[in-house]
Amino acid sequence: MIKLQVIGNLGKDCVTNTVNGKNVMNFTVAHTEKFKDSSGAQREKTTWVDCAYWSDKTGIAPYLKKGTQVFVEGAPDVRTYTTQDGKSGASLSLRVLTVQLLGSRSSEGNGGGGYSSGAVSSAPPSMSEQPPVASDIADDLPF
Repeated sequence: MIKLQVIGNLGKDCVTNTVNGKNVMNFTVAHTEKFKDSSGAQREKTTWVDCAYWSDKTGIAPYLKKGTQVFVEGAPDVRTYTTQDGKSGASLSLRVLTVQLLGSRSSEGNGGGGYSSGAVSSAPPSMSEQPPVASDIADDLPF
């Protein structure tokens, strides 16, 4: 199995659909890499990944808003196509196994929480709940 891990921001709000009686959440994640080209000029390259999360755990969908930073993991799929003008193209898609919220541009320390198709989890926290601050958590680590 080939596994792909992506950290990036959502390009638009998540869309939830039902296909053949199964729920699927579709969203797009963008990752921008900054680099210097051979002449020393600063460049940016953005890679877009179309994500399909087939899961009954659609409770995360309201949190998957444009600009939210996420970590997604799953199996990659490259699709090739021909444009109307006859040129070949390719798109990268991901069949999501795990999605974790990392934050958003407008968040003030909000974020965290993850959902995995292989794990049992309770309902997501309400929008008004704040995640615990590090100083509120007891240090139970044995090292």
